[in-house]
Amino acid sequence: MKRLSFLACVAAAALIATTVAFAQIIPPGISRGGSQIIPPPLPPLPPPKIEVPVVPKMDELPRQNYLPPPRPSFSDKVTTCLQEGAAAGLGGSDREAYSRACANSR
Repeated sequence: MKRLSFLACVAAAALIATTVAFAQIIPPGISRGGSQIIPPPLPPLPPPKIEVPVVPKMDELPRQNYLPPPRPSFSDKVTTCLQEGAAAGLGGSDREAYSRACANSR
């Protein structure tokens, strides 16, 4: 009986020792700094480009590319005047006279 319990203890110790030893095996690739499971980290992003703004000089005038807004056509003027007359509550004939005078004065 003692011998059987001794063999059982030895077998249990052997099983525990093999699982511990198995857990200590290093997979290939880790010793070289990389792993087959974990990909290498991404390279760092490039630094942002910093551009210095142009400083105007004292004797130099700033450039201005100003274009005036396009003038409305006569049809647009009449339409606007008709809408203003209707908003003011003018009737049909009053709105005609108002839109003629309004469109010609603009």
